[in-house]
Amino acid sequence: MKIRILGAHNCEAQSIKLVSLLIDEALALDAGGLASSLPIEAQLQLKAILLTHQHYDHIRDIPAMGMNALFYETSIRVYSTQAVRDALAAHWLNGTIYSEFLERPPDNPRVKFTVIEPNQTFQIDGYDILTVPVNHTVPTVGYQVTSPDGKRVFYTGDTGPGLASCWPKVSPDLLITEVTAPNRYEEFGRKLLHLTPSLLKEELIAFQKLKGRLPSVVLVHMNPKQEAEIEAEIVTLAEELNTPITLAKEGEQINL
Repeated sequence: MKIRILGAHNCEAQSIKLVSLLIDEALALDAGGLASSLPIEAQLQLKAILLTHQHYDHIRDIPAMGMNALFYETSIRVYSTQAVRDALAAHWLNGTIYSEFLERPPDNPRVKFTVIEPNQTFQIDGYDILTVPVNHTVPTVGYQVTSPDGKRVFYTGDTGPGLASCWPKVSPDLLITEVTAPNRYEEFGRKLLHLTPSLLKEELIAFQKLKGRLPSVVLVHMNPKQEAEIEAEIVTLAEELNTPITLAKEGEQINL
């Protein structure tokens, strides 16, 4: 399994992009920096785009990809919960902001949407996908993706304290989760359900107690202004837990 980090941040500028991951050039996880990172041909060859929730920085590029599909007379395939589909239909693909690509053209919509449920398992092109509800301010699901050769990655999307409720359901070789802010924002993290290094530590200790091990951990959704502070705290955390924990970088490739 090859995982390419297309976007790793919660803000966008010349050298940073909103969160989006690519597995084996076939599956995309979230679409914050998806269209802006891939040639059109690569976009349209994706087997699926898996969205975790409806916040802007995770769905931003779906309309742009729908427009590309329109001109290339094909479709993109998107999977997520009903809440995400409803948000796209009401606020983005509503005929005012962008064309109603979820419905048009009627015989072959440019965005073909499959509604999934939490705790559902399904297959896409040989990959086993498990949807796992995570704790965030809107209904959110993470995805454990198992490749045909048995490698597993669990991507949480945005989440906060309470992530440990997922651990009985997943067993990843690699955990990709978020750390939005440094430890001095712990109160913010508990209130708005995002992680800081100290809050991540609590969740990883729970994983270790349950599984007897820790996976490698890669972090996304960082605030770029505070990234250096976050990274220093993560280096300390990795040493404390004796496991690899790193901040993702745009363009990075991870091989499992």
